[in-house]
Amino acid sequence: MSNIHPQARTTPRIRAEIQASGLSVAALAERYNVTVATARKWKTRSQTQDLSHCPHTLQTTLTPIQECMVVELRKTLLLPLDDLLTVTREFINAKATRAGIYRCLKRHGAGSLKELMPKEEGDQLPVKSFRKYEPGYLHMDIKYLPKMPDEDCRSYLFVAIDRATRWVYMAIYPDQTEVSSTCFLQEVYRRCPVRIRTILTDNGTQFTDRFTSREKVASGQHSFDRECTKLEIEHRLTPPRHPQTNGMVERFNRRIGEVVAQTRFASAQELKETLLNYLQIYNHHIPQKALNHKTPVQVLEEWQENKPELFKKYLHDQAKLDTYVEQGEMILAFITLDIQDLQYTLYRPRFQVQMQEMDTLPVQCLQRGFSFSPDRYLHRREGPFTHGNRQVYFIFIVPVHGSA
Repeated sequence: MSNIHPQARTTPRIRAEIQASGLSVAALAERYNVTVATARKWKTRSQTQDLSHCPHTLQTTLTPIQECMVVELRKTLLLPLDDLLTVTREFINAKATRAGIYRCLKRHGAGSLKELMPKEEGDQLPVKSFRKYEPGYLHMDIKYLPKMPDEDCRSYLFVAIDRATRWVYMAIYPDQTEVSSTCFLQEVYRRCPVRIRTILTDNGTQFTDRFTSREKVASGQHSFDRECTKLEIEHRLTPPRHPQTNGMVERFNRRIGEVVAQTRFASAQELKETLLNYLQIYNHHIPQKALNHKTPVQVLEEWQENKPELFKKYLHDQAKLDTYVEQGEMILAFITLDIQDLQYTLYRPRFQVQMQEMDTLPVQCLQRGFSFSPDRYLHRREGPFTHGNRQVYFIFIVPVHGSA
């Protein structure tokens, strides 16, 4: 298959005809409706394919010998790009840049570190993704927290995450006994908006007696199992020595580890407040690629709209602004008068706007409200400011209804 520039005025067939023709360059340009420069270019060439547009001489910081050294370091030590940049600046060339080293590696076929890794012999098992479930399948695990200056012993973070929506709930306990795990289960059951059908845990003694019995089989008499039976929840266990089965909650635990490692806490209360704030941010504000760049609460709302029978209580997204206004409370708003139709329309701003910006504020930035009679509820008015065929008034109003 030929490689032709998308904006080329000639095809390989026309180029071959130009090269084989005995006409002058001007005659060829007129015959094929191209410029004289194009006709001269293909007349003097011996091939019909487009050449590379890359410059013949690259303006690089590294010399050819230095580039060879960098590539060999990459292939021999399998250094990541940032580590390779540090080594290059320290021992090879102090003016090297990260982008320049990356382009050098790409030119020499060493851009992908994964391709340079030695491949193990034998058949590789494919990486399996989590099977898709409806909301109500929870992964549960425990994370060790560092001991705070005002603590005598370390505390433990119990974490539960829903497989379908990535909704998370967590709580801190002073120990990791079966009493704490049972208490956490009750709290998750109370807080989770979805009807919990299944919980997956590891084989820790706080969750099961699987490896404390002689038969190495869960008896079902563990306090955590009894509480699951009481709440009509199926309790599943991961296979021995396979922590990846519970990898979803393990990944969230790594997130918590990163948050804890970045902050120096003076007390256990500061640690608790930080983790609770992160929990709210994670559920309401962090879009995730696995959720099509939506937050867990947004996905929960979609599930609740499509399958309300899976939910036991109504879900509230606390991240959104509350539009409820008490009766008699003064609010900032806009009112526009259509000069042609003489109709008033009320708008409420989505964000706070300074007065000097009123005359340039586009109507698209305002949230459409309801029809408004200015003589009835108008408290104070300033303006108007002309915007297109509308006059915009900057006003304060006092609503007579519970919402605006």
